Amino acid sequence: MRTSRARRAGDERANGTGEGAGGEGGGGRQWARADATRQALLTAALRVFADRGYADAGIAEIVERSGISVGSLYHHYGGKAGLYVALWEDLTAEQEASAAQAVSAARKDGESDPIALFIAGARAYLRVCWERREAARLFLAGEGPSGSSLMRRSRAQHWIAQNTKLLRGPSGDAPAGRPEQVLSLVLTTVIGEAGREIATAENEAEAAEIIDEVCRILIRLAR
Repeated sequence: MRTSRARRAGDERANGTGEGAGGEGGGGRQWARADATRQALLTAALRVFADRGYADAGIAEIVERSGISVGSLYHHYGGKAGLYVALWEDLTAEQEASAAQAVSAARKDGESDPIALFIAGARAYLRVCWERREAARLFLAGEGPSGSSLMRRSRAQHWIAQNTKLLRGPSGDAPAGRPEQVLSLVLTTVIGEAGREIATAENEAEAAEIIDEVCRILIRLAR
């Protein structure tokens, strides 16, 4: 959950609107307390959503588990839906950052084959599905507030576009043809469904086996 929280915090500091605005010292401590408050609320919300499902999760239980006041919850997130969206943004930001870092590292090591780069990113994405399996299970279940389905479709379209560009290699900036678009759609769908299986794996060894097998399948499909 670090990536999007850090981005929000940076925006608040830059704009002078965060709770820690007002300089160093006391202001910095206030910002740190606000960040700790947000973290406690998100952690509690994830646990309650996981235990109850989004629809049956209650604000009262989230507040009780977090030890944070209901006023602070509404101040930071506006309610249950805001908590859900913040958790989803944190997970997707971490998945995207992990995949991008893996592709960048492979390029630095001299890899130029588009399929190999794509697999490096896919493997990193799938690892996050295991490392953040509690959150991944929540979102893969498809439950959520009004508008969450559209939010997920928009993110999927973004991933398909990114994967299409990556798979095309040096010509990635040129318009993609229908076969390339369909291939990227199929591969991205396979990765998404694999994430569901990985998030529900019994243990890390099983998750690693699934990731390895999925990557082998992706290579065969991509070639």
